Amino acid sequence: MTSDLSAVVMAGGMGTRMKSATPKHLHPLLGRRMVDWIVEAARPLGADPLVVVVSPETKDQFSGLEIAVQEQPRGTGDAVAAARSALEGRSRSVLVLSGDTPLLTTELLAELVAHHRVEGAGCTVLSFVPPDIRSYGRVVRDDRGLLAAIVEASDATPEILAMREANSSIYVFESELLWPAIAGLTSHNAQGELYLTDAVRAIVEGGHKVAVHVAADPAETEGVNTRAELAVAAAVLRDRINLRHLLAGCTIVDPASTWIDPTVVIEQDTTVHPFTVLRGRTVVRTGAEIGPQVVAIDAEIGPGATVGPFCYLRPGTVLGERAKAGTFVELKNTTVGPRSKVPHLSYIGDAEIGEDTNIGAGAITANFPHQPGQPKGRTTIGANVRTGIHNGFEAPIEIGDGAWVAGGSYLTDDVPPGALALARERQINKEGRAGAERNH
Repeated sequence: MTSDLSAVVMAGGMGTRMKSATPKHLHPLLGRRMVDWIVEAARPLGADPLVVVVSPETKDQFSGLEIAVQEQPRGTGDAVAAARSALEGRSRSVLVLSGDTPLLTTELLAELVAHHRVEGAGCTVLSFVPPDIRSYGRVVRDDRGLLAAIVEASDATPEILAMREANSSIYVFESELLWPAIAGLTSHNAQGELYLTDAVRAIVEGGHKVAVHVAADPAETEGVNTRAELAVAAAVLRDRINLRHLLAGCTIVDPASTWIDPTVVIEQDTTVHPFTVLRGRTVVRTGAEIGPQVVAIDAEIGPGATVGPFCYLRPGTVLGERAKAGTFVELKNTTVGPRSKVPHLSYIGDAEIGEDTNIGAGAITANFPHQPGQPKGRTTIGANVRTGIHNGFEAPIEIGDGAWVAGGSYLTDDVPPGALALARERQINKEGRAGAERNH
């Protein structure tokens, strides 16, 4: 059974202009790799299959995706040819995407596919008119407004180079025309590569209709080839994400300094202060206030909770309703119960803290295993507990409900409910010795 639409994402190149050992398409971009932004834009279209063309060096880095391997980087036509066995006979139309255009939106791709259907075209090209056309291939139209040719900049005459409409390297092909055109590609060009644009030319020369759909926002189709362009794309994605949260009822005091991954969930009536970074599967519940200078990764921040300033919530952290993680606090894999506070200058890891508990400044959980290979121990601190300043808790350890811990205590044993724990040497004062010690 064939589907109505399949898709292929070309991500086999190494991207030498990035000046990096990391292939271009795998560079991180707001919590995703660059190529993942294109994949996620295409998913809602229901393309089946959706195939990513990769290099031999990166073939093991696409878990959960159907891939095809391009053995050598011989151009865009060769990239699509590499996916032929995965795609041929499986869909009526093929959406071809470039893996270096992370600003693509699902809406634009849906418009492209719809335009292709309405025009009844054998192929439809997505074009754009950038402020600076640089080395993009030029779109040449006939007197009907249909595509006459796509000419690569390296092969273009001065007259064609003066044209302003650019090829985005994004297309929809009818499968029955695509694969014969791919089979007929040759490398007789300045780069010695197989151009996908030549497949488009073959379809035009075969008398088939090739339509053009112009992107309303040229930024969506801009490719990323350098780290400077990567930074520009990151800023655009940041602004899109922040706008979505602002319109949904979150106050972001300074959107330009606030970086939020696309997977983060933020509920209404929350406030995010400047220089805050929210990453991964972080969830921020109604009424919470975060920042400034907070980083939260895969954390859950409960209703009415407060975080920061200068706070780090590491994966597995859960703050209960109206809980607090304050200044210079780091929490990791820790649950802080409702209305409990870790106000300042503390590291709490692998711990459970009950409700209405206050952790004094300078608290440290020492949870490193005693023997190699053993799991880290957990610290359990009950409800209504009061700890002093500069307390250490050597896990595994349990502090019972209602217990108090004296300042400066390093605890190695459990503390019963309601008890006062002291684990420090008594202070000794030697009268009259201060001057003697200095003169010694």
